[in-house]
Order: sequence, then C-alpha cells, then structure tokens
Amino acid sequence: MIKGLYETHIQVSNLENAIQFYTEVLGLTLAHRDETRPIAFLWIGKGKDFMLGLWEQKENLQPRHFAFSSDKEDILNYSVDYLQNRNLKPYNFLKDGIDKPMVFAWMPALAIYFNDPDGNQLEFISVLEGEGRPEWGVISYEEWVSKNNEGK
Repeated sequence: MIKGLYETHIQVSNLENAIQFYTEVLGLTLAHRDETRPIAFLWIGKGKDFMLGLWEQKENLQPRHFAFSSDKEDILNYSVDYLQNRNLKPYNFLKDGIDKPMVFAWMPALAIYFNDPDGNQLEFISVLEGEGRPEWGVISYEEWVSKNNEGK
C-alpha cells in the first residue's frame, strides 16, 4: 500500500524568507501559496513526486528534521562546496567539527547535514549498496570503503 513519503511540512518563522531560502538557495520550485493562510507548498525535484509544506508560525516554533534524497557522487564531490557557496554550514551527524559526509553503517547510507534559517535540520542522504553493519556505527566514507574491502 505505501510506496514512499510524498510530502512533509515544517514550521518557519517568516514565510517570505523561507520561500526565498528553499527556492533561491536550494532550488525547490514554488507549487502553491495559500493566500488565505500563511502556507506555501514547494515541489522537490522534477515533476510532482515530492512536496514540502511551509507553515508560518510566529510563536513556539518547533524545528524538525528531514532529508533530501541525493546521489552518492553528488554528496561526496559537491555537497560541502554546494552548501558553503550558499553560506550554509555543513556538518556530519556526530557534530564533531568535521564537515565531511559520514556513513550510517546500519543502513548503510551516506549523509551530510545543514540547517535552514529557522533551525530545521536538513540532510542530503544517499543509500549505499551493500549490507548494513550496525556494529560499525557512524563512520567516514573512506573507513566504510576500507572496511568493506577488507578480506576481498
């Protein structure tokens, strides 16, 4: 019955600023703006496969987390520069000051994080080939490759 996640919604403190951030900085497309309420909907990617809803909330803002599907090569080769060139600070799941993508070995998946202007925690993620190895924890991509090549 369930094929995937179609949309998610987040709270933002200023709808105009959020629309600008998500369209001009991240490249999403404005799909619809509700003129009767402070709400906007954005298309993620090409077509109408995925949507992000922005809800303006002036008080008690509750930041959320969600991840954008990305290609492994884009995350490895371009994500840090992509974010830094947009004045965004990339960080890994460990928040250890290293701005390189990390691997969640249990999945396995490669990911890098950043925040929107309202503190919502955003992520670029790519599921990797191979079996998950939860005992490896969260490791660098280089360590993931090395461990997977041991014994071959």
